[in-house]
Amino acid sequence: MDKLFQSKWFIKVISLVFAVTLYLFVTVETNTAENESRVIPGASNEVQVLDDVPLDIRIDADQYVVSGVPESVTVSLEGKTSVLTPIVRQRNFTVFVDLRDLPEGEHIVDIEYENLPDDLTAYIEPKSIDVNIEKRASREFAVDVDFVNRDNLPTGYELGVPEITPGTVTIVSSESIIDQIAMVKVFVDVTDLKESIRNREVPVSVYDIQGNILKVRVEPASVTLSVPVDRPSKTVPLNITTKGDLPEGFEIENMEVAEEIEVFGKRELLNEIDMLSTKEIDLSKIEKSGEYEVELDFPDGIIANDELINVTIDLVQTKLFEDVSIDVENEGEKTIHFIKPDKSQVNINAIGSDKALSNLAKKDISVSINIGDLDAGEHEVDVSISGPDDITFEPEPNKVIIEIE
Repeated sequence: MDKLFQSKWFIKVISLVFAVTLYLFVTVETNTAENESRVIPGASNEVQVLDDVPLDIRIDADQYVVSGVPESVTVSLEGKTSVLTPIVRQRNFTVFVDLRDLPEGEHIVDIEYENLPDDLTAYIEPKSIDVNIEKRASREFAVDVDFVNRDNLPTGYELGVPEITPGTVTIVSSESIIDQIAMVKVFVDVTDLKESIRNREVPVSVYDIQGNILKVRVEPASVTLSVPVDRPSKTVPLNITTKGDLPEGFEIENMEVAEEIEVFGKRELLNEIDMLSTKEIDLSKIEKSGEYEVELDFPDGIIANDELINVTIDLVQTKLFEDVSIDVENEGEKTIHFIKPDKSQVNINAIGSDKALSNLAKKDISVSINIGDLDAGEHEVDVSISGPDDITFEPEPNKVIIEIE
């Protein structure tokens, strides 16, 4: 055994085992201490930052007004978690400036707080502010209406005279601020507005001459607004306009359109128009009778319920039949010579719809002259034509000169 203890290798092994054992002991103790510190409530401090904390003003509001006080401040709270957490959740503390003992004029005042536990520390940003205390004043102002996006009011609609209740408000502030007031207004966006506004509650805004909004007390803070929206109208006759010429062989027999149309617009624009025309109909593209949809030609600022109307166009077509023979009625024993024309034939223009003319042939046309009451000599005689009833016939010429022997 003595030899074993005197061995260098034995001593080295024992030393190594001892060192490892000591390391493990220290590590376990350290971790145990850390774990125990985490579970002990309230053992460490925490910081919570609260933004937009309302800032109260303590002043005799019946006698004074103050400027330079922000609506809110930032408060940082430091303390034990167990104390801090309920305060942050409930926010049942107050941040304020106390101006009650200060005279009129400019002052630098500290921002204070109350209702915080003693073991919490509060840091307020800003810590102090510049304020101006002035005597309270009040004055009445008439309220005007400003219509926003008036150019976006639908065409044909018109705003009537607005009614504001009450028509005046009382502005409460310092005399110096009240002297800066240039405009007291309510704003109404009329984009795409087609219905009248009835009893709409709108807030009142106050501005200086540069258009900067003034933070003042307005009594009442909002007013009731009614605005009639009208759609003036006028009934005017319709006029058909055309351009170009019909294809060869066609003529217009009739064009029909509604006699009148109701148009809408501002009254001053309606007073300037006595009729409404169509956009020009291109006759070169009209090749048959029918109903055609035509655009209306609106002056600026004038509209109708419809942008298109129907125009009925009745066309007639002319078809030429050349050298149609003339029958002589009641000729008897008489001998006839044609002088003008020098032959017993004429040209016939047949006028009718394309459907009627499509089936018409020369054999369907009967041309004649009647000489039963005429004696020998030279005579001018009317040319008579018979054919389908839905076609009109025009002879060329419509009279002939003959000589009877």
